[in-house]
Amino acid sequence: MVTNLDNGRSTQVTINDRGPFAKGRILDLSYAAAKMLGMIGPGTIPVRIEVIDSGSHEISLIRASLDYTLQAGSFISEENARRLRAHLTNVYPEIPQVSIVPVQGKDAVYFRVQLGTFSDRRDAEGHAQHLARLGLSTIIMEK
Repeated sequence: MVTNLDNGRSTQVTINDRGPFAKGRILDLSYAAAKMLGMIGPGTIPVRIEVIDSGSHEISLIRASLDYTLQAGSFISEENARRLRAHLTNVYPEIPQVSIVPVQGKDAVYFRVQLGTFSDRRDAEGHAQHLARLGLSTIIMEK
């Protein structure tokens, strides 16, 4: 239950994410909930939050870090993707796993050449820099 401390209006809400991401805020509300509390004009208000039912919901932890992968190319031709994969394994034999990942685009299937899974962005950046020294550009992708 969320109660506007300025006017006493209350509404029941369901928490469905881990926001807010603005400093000094404790909760972002939907437009409908904000309207019920009378906060559309002011934008932010002082509130009291009461947990009515935490239920028997399973709680999953949010990982502190992401995984990263490098993308060295994206091709409509699977053969071109295979050639790049072979080239990468030849010029950089110690590189982590090189794979071809098919992705359905709007009009075609694209074959992405991706390298490794890195739990640390600096590690991914180090491999990307090594590939750049070999004349290959890459994109660091968050998983």
